[in-house]
Amino acid sequence: MARKGGSLPKDVAEHLKNLFDKLPYEVAIHAFSDRRHPEMREAVETFVSMFKDLSRKVRVMHRDVADPEAAHFHVDRTPMLLFCPDRYRVRYLGLPLGEEGRTLVETILHMGTATDGLSDQSRKVLSRLEGERRIKVFVSATCPYCPQQAVNAVKAAVARPQAVSVDIVDIEFNPDLADAYEAFSVPQVVANEVLIAQGAQPEELFMASLVKLEPQTIFIPDSDAEEVETDLVIVGGGPAGLTAGIYAVRSGLRAAVVERGNLGGQVATTPMVENYPGLSRVPGKTLVDIMVSHALEYVEIFPNEEVVEVRPNGRLEVVTTRRRFTARAVLLATGASYRRLGVPGEDRLAGRGVSYCSTCDGPLYRGKKAVVVGGGNSAVTEALHLHHIGVEVALVHRRDSLRAQEHLVKALEGAEIPVLWNTEVQEIVGGRFVEAVLLKNNKTGETFTRETDAVFVAIGYVAETTLAKKLGLPLTPDGFVRHDGSHRTAIPGVYTAGDVEGGYRQIVTATAAGAAAAMTIFEDLSNPYWTREHSAAG
Repeated sequence: MARKGGSLPKDVAEHLKNLFDKLPYEVAIHAFSDRRHPEMREAVETFVSMFKDLSRKVRVMHRDVADPEAAHFHVDRTPMLLFCPDRYRVRYLGLPLGEEGRTLVETILHMGTATDGLSDQSRKVLSRLEGERRIKVFVSATCPYCPQQAVNAVKAAVARPQAVSVDIVDIEFNPDLADAYEAFSVPQVVANEVLIAQGAQPEELFMASLVKLEPQTIFIPDSDAEEVETDLVIVGGGPAGLTAGIYAVRSGLRAAVVERGNLGGQVATTPMVENYPGLSRVPGKTLVDIMVSHALEYVEIFPNEEVVEVRPNGRLEVVTTRRRFTARAVLLATGASYRRLGVPGEDRLAGRGVSYCSTCDGPLYRGKKAVVVGGGNSAVTEALHLHHIGVEVALVHRRDSLRAQEHLVKALEGAEIPVLWNTEVQEIVGGRFVEAVLLKNNKTGETFTRETDAVFVAIGYVAETTLAKKLGLPLTPDGFVRHDGSHRTAIPGVYTAGDVEGGYRQIVTATAAGAAAAMTIFEDLSNPYWTREHSAAG
């Protein structure tokens, strides 16, 4: 920012003077150095000299770390700048040179106007902040992306001065802090000692990461609309719902996706997906982010919003916990969840040896040991699949006979897969990963431990049919919503897609169902007679 000798280029000085002289409030900057380090002290004096006679609204004071103010403001290293410390908690650890001159200027402008400069969306996100946030933004003078993150943090501190404190850490001046926080690439942001961002972020995404204290890669704008009129409301933001939104809008329909929980459904909590075409190995959360980003190009998404009622009164009325939608059609893509054993160790070791899908995770255990828990078609099919891909597998079943179809039972016997009859899982044991299962014979009462690398739970699925039941839609004997094969239900204008219908419960089949349902809906809305005459018969 400065030339040798501490002066600014004339045109730059004039521009800054014009900016700063218009500030309604004075900006006080305390610059701390240590007289025991004369070279660094001289650098601070050079920085201070830049502001001499520049503007009466910016006052830069040189302090020594031994001064009482240093202890009062918790100055524990030098050089350090404090910006308006009586009003805000923003510190710069180092000197804002090079690219960081932009951070300096924008910080002065925000504090001199006492305005945060946040967008309405960012302000809404930040309004949800609970508790205190202690932010460290790691930057360097040669990084062109760092000022964006640093200024994001400054805006949060100006907006919420009692809750947010900011340390902007120049890694060249503070290599020990960079090592301690593994900030080997900048910008990097830590809040409350938790890594929340690597790389530059849009302002709204930064605020979302700050509020949730975890990295956020997708920002979905909030909506204040009390009523939304559209062609199609999609209930559920998993693979089926997101795909349906893309296909519906590309067909010319207006569509909205409403999701009460995590976008992506079960995929978002899957550690690694290895069977999605085109992506040989991808974390579930990453796959969801890709899907959501794509869907946002077409369809409006309403996250953290639950549909409580669907009223089929001519145009369908969809009532959520936040607003009301009117639509020509509703797609139920509410999904299904795996039944859980409910034993100690199951939740803790989920994704670390506890699995609910052999198609998804089975290849990870080729040449290793696994147990499958269950006695129906799904459990036997899972056991056979694992056996055929080279897993040493045993079936654990709480009864003395299987409920699976006869041809599956014969295949199990032919494969010589051992079955532990009348046996129940009491606990899943392991440190970082599954190591064993504690089993109990419910006839004899005997308990014993079996070593295993994985536990595949196959005791059924629970379809999310709350809305379907409220609407009076008929279900199959297995508890899934009945449809006509083309995703139409018994109520004209109401459709289904994905795991709520049953089927293979794979990501790829859910996306296919979402696409097919959207195309069916487009055809029906283009031909109302078809909608009336071709609903599924209970």
